[in-house]
Amino acid sequence: MSVRRLAKEQPASFAFSKATKAKADWWIAKYPDNRRQSAVIPILWLVQKQEGWVSEPAIRAIGELLGMPFIRVLEVATFYTMFMLEPVGSVALIQVCGTTPCMLRGANELMDVCKKKIGPKQTLSADGRFTWEEVECLGACANAPMAMINDYYYEDLTPANMAQIIDDFAAGKKPKPGSRVGRHSSEPEGGALTLTDPKLYDGSAAKKIKKLPNSEPVSA
Repeated sequence: MSVRRLAKEQPASFAFSKATKAKADWWIAKYPDNRRQSAVIPILWLVQKQEGWVSEPAIRAIGELLGMPFIRVLEVATFYTMFMLEPVGSVALIQVCGTTPCMLRGANELMDVCKKKIGPKQTLSADGRFTWEEVECLGACANAPMAMINDYYYEDLTPANMAQIIDDFAAGKKPKPGSRVGRHSSEPEGGALTLTDPKLYDGSAAKKIKKLPNSEPVSA
């Protein structure tokens, strides 16, 4: 695992928003008071949703809230790669999957589009609106290549529609998540090819069950 460090430039302070603090208290209440530190991961996530990333002042605030040494909060934040330790784009954080299935299906070309439109990976764009990075398996291998943008999956991507998605975000639109070839979930492209008979699901093909005297139910 690569070394993960806090950003060199840090804000002067951090404060929980009213909504974030209320949700943090809700998480803390799930644990015995002497185990309140168990809420550190969800509260780190809440802070990231509020700020877009996790700063050093935020880590200190979480430690104070949980009665937890700051270094312990830092250990958690640096261990899990889902926590962003530097500012990310205010409009979109694009995480392109680079694991083998996506790579074989064109992930490199998607990354080239991101480089061209946004800049180097893991670097805030010049306008502060976009960040992109390469990540490992996001668990949507059947719909490769794919990327997670903010909280949603965009699947079956091509360089052309990846470029369009970025342009749409830049224009203030909200591109619809999901497959770009119209497939449902992880079914084959073009639709299901097996188990297509409706009778398998509407109950009409189910055999009637009858019970013989002093016996278990058996098929008719």
